[in-house]
Amino acid sequence: MESIINKIPKVVLSAYNTLKDKGYKVYLVGGGVRNLLMDIPVKDWDLSTNATPDEITTLFKDSYYNNLFGTVGLPVDINGTKSVIEITTFRSEGEYKDRRRPESVEWGKTIEDDLSRRDFTINAIALRFAPFDGSQDKQDKPSEVEFADPFNGRVDIKNKLIKAVGDPKKRFKEDALRLMRAVRIATQLSFTIDDATWKEIQNDAKLIRDISGERIRDELLKILGSENSYEGTIMLKDSGLLEEIIPELLEGEGISQARPGRHHTEDVLTHNLLSLKHSPTKNSIVRLAALLHDVGKPKALGKDEEGLVTFYNHEVAGAKIVKEIAQRLRLSKKETERIVTLVRWHMFTVDEKITDAAVRRFIRRIGVENVTDMMDLRIGDRLGGGTQTAESWRLKLFKKRVEKELSPKPFSIEDMAIDGNDVMKELGIKPGRRIGEILQALFEEVDEDLSKNTKEHLLQRIKDLGK
Repeated sequence: MESIINKIPKVVLSAYNTLKDKGYKVYLVGGGVRNLLMDIPVKDWDLSTNATPDEITTLFKDSYYNNLFGTVGLPVDINGTKSVIEITTFRSEGEYKDRRRPESVEWGKTIEDDLSRRDFTINAIALRFAPFDGSQDKQDKPSEVEFADPFNGRVDIKNKLIKAVGDPKKRFKEDALRLMRAVRIATQLSFTIDDATWKEIQNDAKLIRDISGERIRDELLKILGSENSYEGTIMLKDSGLLEEIIPELLEGEGISQARPGRHHTEDVLTHNLLSLKHSPTKNSIVRLAALLHDVGKPKALGKDEEGLVTFYNHEVAGAKIVKEIAQRLRLSKKETERIVTLVRWHMFTVDEKITDAAVRRFIRRIGVENVTDMMDLRIGDRLGGGTQTAESWRLKLFKKRVEKELSPKPFSIEDMAIDGNDVMKELGIKPGRRIGEILQALFEEVDEDLSKNTKEHLLQRIKDLGK
């Protein structure tokens, strides 16, 4: 037990002791206790106590309390990182009418009251330090740990099982986000979901419609950012949640991509899932792009003159669909632009015969900041399509050419030997839209042949364009 105590930051122990020394009951609760028992890092530290919010804020001058649920926030510094300890009064909850929050909250009397309202048994474990009897050396022998575990959460941790507290039918109807939380926690911890709990997730999957895009997004990105992102997404699919969250993705189920001479053997949905599985990046947004990169294929489905399947311009259709999905999930503007760009241009050619100018256009089109992500997407796409090697020799060559163009930085309009002042001087015109149009036209010419980037040549071209 000493090892557990030593893993608790001093500021958390200090907050715990402040409450205990004033005569209040206090416990460590929630995911922090679970992680301590599993010997994995704790990100969030939560305390539960019979002290009321007013009593808590009196004890901790830097704390704040601005909610209806008995939770006081205490800003702290843990190993140089700003964090918040959440201190919550024992509570019981009234009816949930909106699948998100209780209509009323009452202060509870015992830790068991508090634990009974929690989502899963592995999160319904409380820990406290046994009273120190004074016969021990306090510095050398820390007090023993006692657990409140009315739902046998420690057994479920040992068995790697996600199980709802009490009746799963009631738990998911209280807060429908718990449907996704079950999948997310199982994914992150490599746990399985209890049969009764899993059955109810499948029965209640449609309740996720009552949850905001922001809350769904947060859980989805955590699933995609985990080591088991593929397995977690399969769980979302098998539970019925994926159909509610991203129904567009399931439209690819059963749509064959097979053509003579091509490596694709799976249907569109399976290919998208496998592209996620083989994505080399850990970034959740890029993994989402891998999952959705061919989402436009069902809309672009056609046949050529030989009757073989085609998906012409599916990347264009996919970019539009992905933008709608991103907006529904309330991704930020930057995240939306990133994923739309990756899907829109993922069909870039790596033919060794393309010109240097084409390589530079590729870089400008997707943005320097997205180059690595696009390469990662291509690798996931290749491996997800059944190819055995992550990179073809053409892709390796293309990457080297891109790196060359990026060093020290890609050629841009600012690198031309002339600027807007030269245009105005040569043509005797004032600032306006025409200046930008001429500069852009000259840039496109020079970009095709950098040897033309001389002042003499460009001044003559300004005169030609000004006629």
